[in-house]
Amino acid sequence: MQDPTEPEITAQSPGGAPETGYGRIAAYLKTLDASPGVYRMLNAQSEVLYVGKARNLRARVSNYARPSGHSGRIARMIEETASMLFLTTRTETEALLLEQNLIKQLKPRYNVLLRDDKSFPNILLPKDHPFPQLRKHRGKKTVKGSYFGPFASAGAVNRTLNQLQRVFLLRNCSDSVFNGRTRPCLLYQIKRCSAPCVDYVSKEDYAGLVADAERFLSGKSTHIQAQLAADMQAASEAMEFERAAALRDRIRALTNVQQAQGINPRGVTEADVIALHLDSGQACVQVFFIRANQSWGNKDFYPRTGAGADEAEILEAFLAQFYDDKTPAPLILLSHPIENEDLMVQLLSDRAERKVSLAVPLRGEKAELVENAARNARESLARRMAEGAAQGKLLAGLADAFGLEATPRRVEVYDNSHIQGTDAVGAMIVAGPEGFLKSQYRKFNIKSDAGANSDDFGMMKEVLTRRFERLLREDPDREGEMWPDLLLIDGGAGQVSAVAEIMTEMGVDDIAMVGVAKGIDRDAGKEEFYRPDGRPFALRHNDPVLYFVQRLRDEAHRFAIGTHRAKRAKAVGATPLDEIPGIGAARKRALLAHFGSAKAVARAGLSDLQAVGGISEAMAQSVHDFFHTKG
Repeated sequence: MQDPTEPEITAQSPGGAPETGYGRIAAYLKTLDASPGVYRMLNAQSEVLYVGKARNLRARVSNYARPSGHSGRIARMIEETASMLFLTTRTETEALLLEQNLIKQLKPRYNVLLRDDKSFPNILLPKDHPFPQLRKHRGKKTVKGSYFGPFASAGAVNRTLNQLQRVFLLRNCSDSVFNGRTRPCLLYQIKRCSAPCVDYVSKEDYAGLVADAERFLSGKSTHIQAQLAADMQAASEAMEFERAAALRDRIRALTNVQQAQGINPRGVTEADVIALHLDSGQACVQVFFIRANQSWGNKDFYPRTGAGADEAEILEAFLAQFYDDKTPAPLILLSHPIENEDLMVQLLSDRAERKVSLAVPLRGEKAELVENAARNARESLARRMAEGAAQGKLLAGLADAFGLEATPRRVEVYDNSHIQGTDAVGAMIVAGPEGFLKSQYRKFNIKSDAGANSDDFGMMKEVLTRRFERLLREDPDREGEMWPDLLLIDGGAGQVSAVAEIMTEMGVDDIAMVGVAKGIDRDAGKEEFYRPDGRPFALRHNDPVLYFVQRLRDEAHRFAIGTHRAKRAKAVGATPLDEIPGIGAARKRALLAHFGSAKAVARAGLSDLQAVGGISEAMAQSVHDFFHTKG
């Protein structure tokens, strides 16, 4: 199949056409044929306004060349269009793929854009161990085993795992912990593990528990409950009352798992339920995951609506972008029909490597599932709009309090964290009209001597230098959304002066900057604020803007502390073995398990190193040379 990212360029810029609008678009018609492909509409500054696909490029462009019959959104887009680019593809499906790739890359103003690309967690039962560990898995499915999911959140997975441990008694410890146990852990004592680490359960019996867990996660729980009930009855008749009580507890836990799911459709075994609610140009899409006749959670998304797209266009764009890196269910239930259903079915079926169906149910249990998702979307969007209005008022108040020319759309807050100069890190958090933008948080490992010297001024200068050098390199014309309107610096006059000096050197001294200092007695509510060209000032004690600034500062501090602790924890676990070429995690564990410590490995002779499982003669020689070669 032709690579859709390298199609043929077929159009040339027409001469003698009007500068923008219908006439400019009409001039392209004589260069186009009926091929499928992708088109881009650009304004006079060569900014991409819109990326679209077409089964027939000439027919689609001729629609834009008409002076009437367009929605307000399309009419505005046409009026701004100064030029177009066209790329042909061999098939319509390739055009759809290319369109979505370009939308993600270019982020055009008039396109619908999904801004959340996080993967979803699964439950994994590996097949590479005689006593498999029941665990959470996120990312590529590289481990051999059975995967069950997706779940909407890590919390949904953890709740399910917690209950499944009570029912099936499968271990959740890592292989290294499992191999090092000499007696059962607390989970065995509280009847949440069968203690395979100390041979309290045979391989055959444990395999039976694994098979039961797989059957349950596949929706075949009736057989499991019947078998547990029969075993409990048999134990009771044999007067094995302790075993009967344990089986009773497992049956209760299994019932709790089923009840905790909330929605348990009988007629829908596996489906993704996707519902959209649109209000005042803002959209919320709710996705419910139905697996094994159970709901495995839901998640809401707020795609950018492309300056006023309708339900069909938003939902179609959402499907293409959402399933870019996720496997769709065999059945996808939608709240609204989409325009190119046949293309979308083909695209999703190709990605899933099996048949995928789309449906907009009107009655029955499937319609009830969609209505439930639509109600959640409606309520979630209402809450978000209310929170956004409140956030907008706070940002406007921030502009008034700090004397800004306009309400800031992007506020960046900076903080540092270290302990006597060790593991120094800088942190940046971002806030805007939608609240905290956690996907845009950034951490900075301090590379200069400022960290080791506990030089807070130097650390802040390094962080800001790296941040704005990158911005200047990637977006020197400041056309993107990543440039801040306001910087909040944790510190007083010294920090602000140091940062202002750096900003002036880089030519970006027109960005508003305020330092936030603890103030008298370092009490919350007595903060003092510093600007590069003014005296310190304060806000009244009960001012909502003051509380807002405190929240921003506390979030930056939380993120900085968390980043520092993660770096420190990683450093604590580091050993000289990490520096030896060819020594990965598995060989490192083998050496430490055999000798007990890195120091003992360093003292070991060549023959002792060769006795370690998984360490070849050549690798043993490398380890020995690393610690004993003089240089």
